[in-house]
Amino acid sequence: MSAHSHKEIDFQIMWNRLIAVVGEQAQVLIRTAFSPIVRECEDISAGIFDLQGRMIAQAVTGTPGHVNSMAESVGHFLRHFPISSMKEGDAYITNDPWMGTGHLNDFVITTPAFHKGRLVGLFSCTSHLMDIGGLGNGPEATDVFMEGLSIPMLKLIDQGQVNETLMAMIRANTRLPVDTEGDTYSLAACNDVGVRALCDMMDEFRLDTLDPLADFIIERSRQAVLDKIAALPQGTWSHEMTIDGYNAPLTLKAKLTVGGDYVSVSYDGSPPAVGRGINVPMAYTRAYTVFGLACAISPDVPNNAGSLAPYHVEAPEGSVLNAMRPAPVSSRHVIGQMLPDMVFGCLRTPLPERVPAEGTSCLWNIAVRGQWFPKGATTPQTYALAITTNGGTGARPGLNGLSATAFPSGVHGTPIEIAEIQCPLIFWEKELRENSGGLGLTKGGDGQIMKIGTTQKQPFELLAAFDRVDHPARGALGGQDGAAGRVETASGRKLAGKGLQILEADDVLVLLTPGGGGLGAP
Repeated sequence: MSAHSHKEIDFQIMWNRLIAVVGEQAQVLIRTAFSPIVRECEDISAGIFDLQGRMIAQAVTGTPGHVNSMAESVGHFLRHFPISSMKEGDAYITNDPWMGTGHLNDFVITTPAFHKGRLVGLFSCTSHLMDIGGLGNGPEATDVFMEGLSIPMLKLIDQGQVNETLMAMIRANTRLPVDTEGDTYSLAACNDVGVRALCDMMDEFRLDTLDPLADFIIERSRQAVLDKIAALPQGTWSHEMTIDGYNAPLTLKAKLTVGGDYVSVSYDGSPPAVGRGINVPMAYTRAYTVFGLACAISPDVPNNAGSLAPYHVEAPEGSVLNAMRPAPVSSRHVIGQMLPDMVFGCLRTPLPERVPAEGTSCLWNIAVRGQWFPKGATTPQTYALAITTNGGTGARPGLNGLSATAFPSGVHGTPIEIAEIQCPLIFWEKELRENSGGLGLTKGGDGQIMKIGTTQKQPFELLAAFDRVDHPARGALGGQDGAAGRVETASGRKLAGKGLQILEADDVLVLLTPGGGGLGAP
């Protein structure tokens, strides 16, 4: 065997070990987080980057919106904190929607990794926090300043010393100070564990630098995607999709071009940003678009700077898919998670055997807030919770859609038991919504039915951010549409799909999540 082949085998072993390192990093975050959306639903990302800010590897768990926007955020950290200024024991933080993951409720922490006194890489991680003040995690705000505490690029830890002023600011600007502080330390700790695991790996393989390994991983992944693109038919295809919007429907427009060594997606013609918080910063638009492309074109290639490089995304400045500061963006997932469906719509003509019909796509998170008396408490306490739920996915070529499953997000549904411990809500019913998936040669996945009340004698707030209520998931190639979602009370009062609404103590909230579209004539 040649020395070249030996080197490749060594790199392959190191690559697998690197996946284990970031997997351990992610598990520390999941196991130590306070927020149930992290502990139970794994709404996170974790990854390792080289000193150029290129993502080398990501943990297998995590959401595409977090992973692929975190991949951009490290470059922003390096602009604010040059490599030459980094010291062992430092950590940096932001929740800037335009330099992080698209809204204020996600903190991103980046930590330099030193090995034997030398800076060798960077670990970065993200998680969703339940409450960071403002109007709360819903689409009600009319600018980003109303949406909560904004943390610019700051140093969270300076050579092992926590920035206590910043932590005091964070605690003072949330309805859940204990949880929010705990989640911040959880993020920092997971990076620290990543650094330790990396040092062990570098000792074991006698490495002084990650650069040759990073170059190997990134170049191999890029070439693998280029090979996939070269096998595709070249051309340009367009797609449109109308969704509910805030108070009026929005029609998204995409044009996808396959060239010899690239795939580009342009959202030119999409509507301007709206006055409420469903706008999408460009980083999040790019994150879910490239995820859709990867699913259809290169699903078996690892996700890193190399595999992402041949995919190009653009949207007009000031549009709903490239909202500019200070646009409100808290519920950016509502539109952002529709973008893989836009990509699939474009690719249906050249690659009909690879892409599913439309699904629910955006999460149907039940964001609730109120006051309650937990067992043994003599004074009321505030609760704020996002209960993760979802509808059906679109039918797939040769396979039915998945019922009550989050795609493209990938987060788990919040277990009822966890939700009922964290707040005074009680689930009277939770079952599949049978026959809500569109019929077809393969059938769309079913949504679910939930009936939710409260155990307290006071009302609770619903911060609704639901879609596919007026515009259900469409079937494709002769398949039927999925059932539209519904939001109402048990007494029959219709509730809006978006916005803050009060439910009285004796109200029962009824949610029927949408079904996915069918594929092919039934």
